Amino acid sequence: MSTEVEVVQAELVHGSGPSPVAAEPGPRYLITQHTMLGPNELPPLAGQKPAWRDADFRLSDEDMADLAEPDLAENTDTNRKSTIRAFTAWCATQDPPRLPYPCTTATYTSYGLHLIRRGKAGEFKPDSVGQYMSRIWNWQPLDYRPDPSRVKGRLRAWKKDWTNAGGEVERAAAVTIEYNVRIIAVIDESTNIGKRDAFLAALAYSNLHREMELADQLIKRVKVYDTGLHVTTATSKTDQAGKGAGRFINDRGDLQLVRRARAWLDVLRQLGADGPDDPLFRALTVKGGLRSYPATRKRGTRMRPGSLNERLQLLAEQAGVPYIDGKKVTSHSWRAGANTDMAEKGVPLAERNKAGRWADGSHTADTVYDRRHGVGTSDPLDKVPQYGGPARAAVAGARAAGASETA
Repeated sequence: MSTEVEVVQAELVHGSGPSPVAAEPGPRYLITQHTMLGPNELPPLAGQKPAWRDADFRLSDEDMADLAEPDLAENTDTNRKSTIRAFTAWCATQDPPRLPYPCTTATYTSYGLHLIRRGKAGEFKPDSVGQYMSRIWNWQPLDYRPDPSRVKGRLRAWKKDWTNAGGEVERAAAVTIEYNVRIIAVIDESTNIGKRDAFLAALAYSNLHREMELADQLIKRVKVYDTGLHVTTATSKTDQAGKGAGRFINDRGDLQLVRRARAWLDVLRQLGADGPDDPLFRALTVKGGLRSYPATRKRGTRMRPGSLNERLQLLAEQAGVPYIDGKKVTSHSWRAGANTDMAEKGVPLAERNKAGRWADGSHTADTVYDRRHGVGTSDPLDKVPQYGGPARAAVAGARAAGASETA
């Protein structure tokens, strides 16, 4: 079957009449995968904008003052500001200077590579650089955040080389129960300072506290009963929304939480600092009085988290254990110690997550905070039956016989 095509040659002739009028373009509608329309409903017109006025973009002075308050925990906010200052200063020294906010992906990547080079020279560790770059990325405006993929790729490669070369992430020692009891035992609990310190060390372990949680704890959130304490932690690293987490802690003969809590709260009562909204832990003078602060102090009468860390380190040093298994004791050591003890005794991860206020499903308690001393108290290979029966006795007998022959 053939198909014939007829080609007609013709000449266009311009007539003298008016040209036809082009049809008006119809309306253009904006339709996306999220558009949902009811019967006879038309989609929105392309380019159509809400009828905003100038007042719709304005905030009051009171609103601006509220927004000026930090959204993050104090130590997190301090760390972010320090990182941003360093990044902004680096941008200013470039030739030509770079814009730090909002920064381009090229600027972000160049700064990340700069920190990695400094890290390879011994100034930083891979995890530290990762934290710095994460803070900068979170600081950037939502719609202008840079692509972090190349920096993350170079960080992964460097961390692998760093680990293969013997690099090791520094972790605080674990103040397990035997060390905590030893530390508390050398505290003079006849003094106001000693009563505070003994309760501080007992509570830090029992409730797996972070130093910021201890510093921000209020008296009204600790209820003392004859059989134990009910402690509510209002906010934590994994609870920035402030939902709060409460748990009852049974009293123990070795830590004596109830006795020590009552002793310290009695000191606060005598000092006139026992209001429900007063801080649970207070800085004291050498003579045991309340340390005074300027009225303009940002934290009011609450202790700095760093001060609590220094105090706990001093207690460990006084007990002769500033280092355990070669690792330095810090405030996090009490948190790690309690988790390590519970893991050693088979407490499920979900229960430890709840006790330590880790996120549901998190494995941090196992991967980061399980710091058993030495090689642990058990060898998992002991669960494997020995080949050939009582092999250990046979080997021991052979060695004993060989030793007697040599002698």
